[in-house]
Amino acid sequence: MATVNFLYRSIKDKANLHLRLLYRCNDTDFVFGANTQFEVSKGYWKENHVIDKKTKKIKGTKEVSLINKRLEVSNELSKIENHILKSFNGVNTSEINKQWLQTQIDNYYIEYRKHEIQETSRRKFKVIKHKLQRFEAYRKKQILIKDINDSFKNEFVAYLKKELYAQNTMQRELVFIKTFCKHARFLGIETHPQLDSLRLDRAKVEKIYLTVSELEQIEKIEKNKLTDSLENAKDWLIISCYTGQRVSDFMRFTDDQIRIEDGKHLIEFTQKKTSKNMTVPLHPKVLAILEKREGKFPYSISDQKYNDYIKVVCEIAGINQLIKGSKKTLIKPQEKMFRKETGTYKKFELVTSHIGRRSFATNFYGKIPTTYLIYVTGHSTETMFLNYIGKSNKDLAMEITNYF
Repeated sequence: MATVNFLYRSIKDKANLHLRLLYRCNDTDFVFGANTQFEVSKGYWKENHVIDKKTKKIKGTKEVSLINKRLEVSNELSKIENHILKSFNGVNTSEINKQWLQTQIDNYYIEYRKHEIQETSRRKFKVIKHKLQRFEAYRKKQILIKDINDSFKNEFVAYLKKELYAQNTMQRELVFIKTFCKHARFLGIETHPQLDSLRLDRAKVEKIYLTVSELEQIEKIEKNKLTDSLENAKDWLIISCYTGQRVSDFMRFTDDQIRIEDGKHLIEFTQKKTSKNMTVPLHPKVLAILEKREGKFPYSISDQKYNDYIKVVCEIAGINQLIKGSKKTLIKPQEKMFRKETGTYKKFELVTSHIGRRSFATNFYGKIPTTYLIYVTGHSTETMFLNYIGKSNKDLAMEITNYF
């Protein structure tokens, strides 16, 4: 007989719950733990409200929002618990370890959250599918799920290198392939014993962002040097650097989403990638653009045009120092084949729509509490956030010395 419980094991104000599986076998007690993807606040979890199983209400409270929240949490944790116990009952206990438990939790989110997959993710999956189909044609042999092992990895990587793909593209797609295979295993399909141990290192990527002084250079561009289209793109670039949102979100901003509370301007929207409801304060730089445009945001343009225009804007602003980075380059014109090439370029050449989010995170790091920054950028953990802005252990150690 196995039992499952959930623990809050973080010092942060919000964190994913930790799941613990406990069971007894041959007079020996076993305990394994793994992290879920279900996030709650520390304050909420400590209150530890108890639901009356008969009335389905929280004991000792009549607050509707609190009752609904507790029911939501209780229902989700019950689903996870049932999934883990069902998986436990269908496997030999000798196979159970921490990795097995984490895999079952991952499988839960693949199976029960598949309807939440965004269109952008579906497109990525199709790209990988087509790439695997080309690889099959190249090797003249069908790829079977049970054959995804170390030999497959080496052969697939060799093929991608021949096709001039970047190291991080290969690493990312191996992760996707493993995820697909783990889901297949959950559905009862045979997978190779080496599947979980397949790894491919990521290459170090330069973190390109616009500094505060560079943003000032952009702001000071004389209007007669820009066409209306470039002026529009310039304003979007500044907005992105002071709101920290993805292009799929900020390009949909409208004045209807703005509300004023206690004299503070806030914008409320739903993130396209995560479906999270967001409320983000508007920086004075953003308010200045709105004032210039009579309370309206710039007009929306396509991602491709935005990427092209902001490169021109940054070039006009004189952001042309030579830095190391990577950019998409047409390497086979006849086949219209683009690949990322690493080299030394003028900085404006490396500017893309993503630079706003990273600029916000980097420029405000150390000035705004990291917890608040993570809320705005949407990173799951502080570790992911610090990696995103390129903070190493040495960087953090040097920053700690400021407190000595």
